[in-house]
Amino acid sequence: MGLFNKLKEMLKKEEEIKEVEIYDKGLEKTRNDFTSKLNILTKKYKSATSEYFEELEEILIMADIGVNTVMEFIDRLKLRVKKENIKDTNELKEIIVDELFIIYVEDEVLTNKIKYNDSGPTVILFIGVNGVGKTTTIAKIAHKLINENKKVLMVAGDTFRAGAIEQLQEWGKKVGSEVVSMEENSDPSAVIYNGITKAKEENYDVVLVDTAGRLQNKVNLMKELEKINKVINNLIEGAPHETLLVIDATTGQNGISQAKSFKDITNVTGIVLTKLDGTAKGGIVLAIKESVDMPVKYVGLGEKMDDLRAFDIEKYIYGLFKDMM
Repeated sequence: MGLFNKLKEMLKKEEEIKEVEIYDKGLEKTRNDFTSKLNILTKKYKSATSEYFEELEEILIMADIGVNTVMEFIDRLKLRVKKENIKDTNELKEIIVDELFIIYVEDEVLTNKIKYNDSGPTVILFIGVNGVGKTTTIAKIAHKLINENKKVLMVAGDTFRAGAIEQLQEWGKKVGSEVVSMEENSDPSAVIYNGITKAKEENYDVVLVDTAGRLQNKVNLMKELEKINKVINNLIEGAPHETLLVIDATTGQNGISQAKSFKDITNVTGIVLTKLDGTAKGGIVLAIKESVDMPVKYVGLGEKMDDLRAFDIEKYIYGLFKDMM
């Protein structure tokens, strides 16, 4: 069964409907821009000419999918058109959906699942520049985990940004999670040491650690993250179990540049893509795969607490192409 039909079948399952609706609403801006242009292109060209492919390429690039991914995609599409002797551009709609999905999952060894620790607290470190929604993301993930009956501790390791500690403390009250903190400008490693120690002593399931988001001086940030990682690993072998980079989807290619920079200075295990609902360039998910080869683990599809969702490529593709089905 092709992805096109598989997605239609998915909509018949009650347990999938709410999740699909969140992706549907969250990707509305991208879909309205993206599929309307595809539909116009299909009406303009009845057959798959070279001009059709040139304009399709431009539409995909404008959706922030990434130049290399688009070039590979167009080559694959042309090959299928030739092999299957497809003439009508209407017939290409289903193949476009299939091929974008295949490009994302092909040779995919990375997983979007969070790696949990079987013998003690799971430590998840959050990194990212200021302003991307890092603290709010931590709170939303805490909310999600608490609803899954996990005992969650948040650690205010961003001790340098004014108001960051208070912000996390306020979120802690809202979601029902205790927050370990010290005064502003304290050594982040000391705060994190206290947090991990508490988590071990009091049998917490998950520890969510906020960190400073200063990327202006990579050397200092690298040293700080090295120290933090060492402290965590000394307390829990193999931790942190995840290091999640938070990126604001509305920043487009700038967000990808941030991913490359952070990848150079620490071991990033996954991406949290916030504000995907706020951009018409939702193709950035595919560009991240192309540019930095990191799995997107969570996507922000709205402002509500439940609108941060574990990333699902099938529901994402559905959110992009719903109007073509």
